[in-house]
Amino acid sequence: MPWLRFRRFRRSKSVDHTDEDEEISTYIDEYETEQRNKDDLRKDRRKARAKELRSIREQSGSPLESGEKPDLSKRNSTNIFTCDTSDEEDECSIMEEERCITRDKIKFQEENVCPVKKNGKTPRLSRSWGLIKQVVHWSPFVQVYKKKYPWVQLAGHNGAFKPCDNGTILKKLTEKEYVCLNKILDDTFMLQITPKFYGKVEKEGVDYVKLQDLLAEFDNPSVCDIKMGTRTYLEEELIKAREKLTMRKDMYEKMVKVDKNEPTEEEHTFKAVTKPRYMQWRERLSSTATLGFRIDGIKQADRDPDKNFKTVRTNQEVAYVLRKHIDYRDETRLKLLERLKEIRSTLEKSKFFASHEVIGSSVLLVHDQPSEGVAKANVWMIDFGKTTPLNGDKALDHRTPWVEGNQEDGYLFGLDNLVNLFENLSNIPAPEGLEDDQPAVG
Repeated sequence: MPWLRFRRFRRSKSVDHTDEDEEISTYIDEYETEQRNKDDLRKDRRKARAKELRSIREQSGSPLESGEKPDLSKRNSTNIFTCDTSDEEDECSIMEEERCITRDKIKFQEENVCPVKKNGKTPRLSRSWGLIKQVVHWSPFVQVYKKKYPWVQLAGHNGAFKPCDNGTILKKLTEKEYVCLNKILDDTFMLQITPKFYGKVEKEGVDYVKLQDLLAEFDNPSVCDIKMGTRTYLEEELIKAREKLTMRKDMYEKMVKVDKNEPTEEEHTFKAVTKPRYMQWRERLSSTATLGFRIDGIKQADRDPDKNFKTVRTNQEVAYVLRKHIDYRDETRLKLLERLKEIRSTLEKSKFFASHEVIGSSVLLVHDQPSEGVAKANVWMIDFGKTTPLNGDKALDHRTPWVEGNQEDGYLFGLDNLVNLFENLSNIPAPEGLEDDQPAVG
């Protein structure tokens, strides 16, 4: 269930809110009025001190000469300097009060965002406050990190992900995946090819796992989700479905939407199919059963997501799709190929991988072609929601064909085929009736 977040530098725009805006505007007006009153009070005190100073000097017969300053060494000998000390303390008190008000105002503003348009006009902030906002908004630090993250999910359940901070994302917690992610922390090989895991967090009453944002290092990435293995259902799911055979109308509708001739006469009569029947048909429909992987979804940097790959089955069809995905760039192909080989050799050494039935897991291919500099490309192993530990000391080689009961998932069988496909990408012809947009790569 990969997520996609694509970042753009944008100036922040005003966002419409509700009755809180009038409260913010009133708060600012009250603050400005209070500020003017404080200024008037300070002016009156200064005038009073100057008047009292002149009066004392005239009575003592020693008026100040032009430019002469009072003798501060006599601070405690006359009432005037004692009075000044009190007034200075008052001024410090006033200044501290103003700082507190400003802090409260900024906090209030952050919590309630900005005033919105009312009757077609935006309430005007004080000039000083507007200046502060501009300075903060356009500071280099803020502009580096102030980016938008529109969500584009290629596969899986919608709403499974939430944005988080500093290059991380939140994914809804499932018990199996949470257990697997904790086990992976103890496997040095798996740590090299999976997103970093930062533990469990709770947000709005929902438990999430906190993971590395795999797109953080890219500017405008293109992403491909490839579901690995010769089946995408657990053996236990198949057994449970057989024990409680139910005719599913929703699965029948999905089936006839792809192939109206696939259901039997009996299934057409009931307009329903069983879950085991649907699951096995789905694997034969795509390249899962034949190649050990299938393309689940693609998002090109400058296009909308495409999930219409259910019937992409043959080697020629898969190669054609992947050539278009990497924009016919050989540099990108070689980087992805190198990383896929690295993942394969790493999995062959992993004790975690050998001791688990890995179902529904994907490899996420990401590449980017910046306007300047070399292309970026990387691949990660993701999604462990159906990964199940084996009983006892049993181990899988992940290449043996699946027979019900052996729990083999065909993960490495599929990875072998994917590596071979990238090695020979230019030698695999386009499907009949289709032509490549550009000369093939590789």
